[in-house]
Amino acid sequence: MNHNPVVWFEIYVQDINRATAFYETVLGIRLDKLDAPIPGLEMMAFPMQQDCVGAGGALVKMEGMSSGGTSTIVYFACQDCAIEAARVAGAGGRIHQDKMPIGQYGFIALVLDTEGNMIGLHSMS
Repeated sequence: MNHNPVVWFEIYVQDINRATAFYETVLGIRLDKLDAPIPGLEMMAFPMQQDCVGAGGALVKMEGMSSGGTSTIVYFACQDCAIEAARVAGAGGRIHQDKMPIGQYGFIALVLDTEGNMIGLHSMS
C-alpha cells in the first residue's frame, strides 16, 4: 500500500447547521455544502485538496443514522491543540480531556461536539 489507509471520514449529526457552526468556530475553517449523492442526505465538507496528505471528510445528516458515541475518533491537525480546545465551550461543545502529551507523537485534546461526537485535536507542540 503506497497511501494512507484512511481516505474519507463522516461525522454523523442531527443538526447540520449547529454542527457546521461548531466545527467552523473551533477549527477556524469554512465547510462547504456538498451535492448529496442520494435524496434526503445533507453534507457539509471539510476543506480538502486531492494532492495533499490526509483524508477528506464531511458532516453528514442522514435519516436513521444517529450522532454521538465514542467508538470512532477523528483527529484534526492543529498548530497547538490548546488553541482549538479553548474555542470548544464557546461553540457549544465541551472538553473531555484537556491538552495532554502523548510522548514523541506530540499532544492531543479530546472534545465533544454539539452532537455528542467525540473528536480529537492533535498538534506536535
